[in-house]
Amino acid sequence: MADRSVLRVGLAGLGTVGGGVLTLLRQQHDTVLRRAGRAIEVVAVSARDRTRDRGVSIDGLAWHDDPVALAQDPSVDVVVELIGGSNGPALAVVETALGLGKKVVTANKALLAQHGGTLGGLARDRGTVLAFEAAVAGGIPVVKALREGLAANRFDRVSGILNGTCNFILSTMRTTGRAFDDVLAEAQRLGYAEADPTLDIDGHDTAHKLALLATIAFDIPIDLQSVYVEGIRHISPLDIEYADELGFRIKLLGTAARTGRGIEQRVHPTMVASTDPLASVEGADNAMVVEGDFVGRIMLQGRGAGAGPTASAVVADLIDIARGHNVPSFVTAPEPGLAAVSIAEHDGPCYVRLMVLDQPGVIADIGAELRNEKVSVEALIQRRHQPGSLVPVVLTTHPSQEAPLLRALARIAALGSIAEPPRMIRIDA
Repeated sequence: MADRSVLRVGLAGLGTVGGGVLTLLRQQHDTVLRRAGRAIEVVAVSARDRTRDRGVSIDGLAWHDDPVALAQDPSVDVVVELIGGSNGPALAVVETALGLGKKVVTANKALLAQHGGTLGGLARDRGTVLAFEAAVAGGIPVVKALREGLAANRFDRVSGILNGTCNFILSTMRTTGRAFDDVLAEAQRLGYAEADPTLDIDGHDTAHKLALLATIAFDIPIDLQSVYVEGIRHISPLDIEYADELGFRIKLLGTAARTGRGIEQRVHPTMVASTDPLASVEGADNAMVVEGDFVGRIMLQGRGAGAGPTASAVVADLIDIARGHNVPSFVTAPEPGLAAVSIAEHDGPCYVRLMVLDQPGVIADIGAELRNEKVSVEALIQRRHQPGSLVPVVLTTHPSQEAPLLRALARIAALGSIAEPPRMIRIDA
């Protein structure tokens, strides 16, 4: 007869993180037992290839070729979904487990960003748990901080570096002066970037995580479609050099903020003041800044991916479940009147770089287009040059709504003296 004091786990997915969860639960068995008040043991697993050497033994564990069968296994109390992907087997496993009233732990931000509202509702209806600390920022307890430790606060803003691949690339470009493509190739060689890095470098991974953080921080439904997303492909060493000259560093930030018009959610490269703690977050680290009305501004920083940090977050959720400490997955009582705010309504300063032919009147033409849209220039940099050559002109603007600035830049791009499309990077303010 099975020992009912043991929390019995079914592990769907035995990749890097799945192996990490197995290893952590075995190596930290006594610590987990002390802190959870009961043993937590993996009793069943599912993966695509039973013969693959994962560096951790699966002897004695029930094997399921079909992950849905694992969710249906009566010997399993909690299903840990580490398959990945927003649909397919991952969705089927989670739906099946929740439908049976089983508790679920997942690290799958794409799944939750797409289906979290429905899955959270299913968990609520069945009186069970959908936990996902590992889905955002790896081992950094951001979800728990927002949902529990800081639950008494009204949040004004959550913002941070949520993708280690992009942070590694931008940090390395700054310290070495190398071009984006060169550093991306290095990130792939080192295992920081996938063979197809699109999800990371185009900002979508950060957008999935931000959508989850926004729903917790602002008591709004998950709304991935309202997240503005822009990646880092267009960032050049020249932009990084000018950022440094102006007292900034470029980071890919995910930001959700309360404004007078509602909640804006945006992912894009951002000029961060070099004195800001986020500016000093280098390499593949993640960091999150939270601003609450009573707690003020706090920052959490650490490793955002990898077997160890992500497994740590998964097991933290399992310990909560073992203790009987369960909280709703997502908002149950939305705050009224918080509409989604379009990026066109974003109000803030910007950096703009133009590549221009050095000829009389070009600066006046640029200034006229900005003036026509009531965009005010705060600073302008034009270095020494040879007449008739192609030169960069860099300007920063005072805070302005984005729509008029983009209209002005579209007309500036059409000027005969402009050799390349304007490059705009928002400044954190």
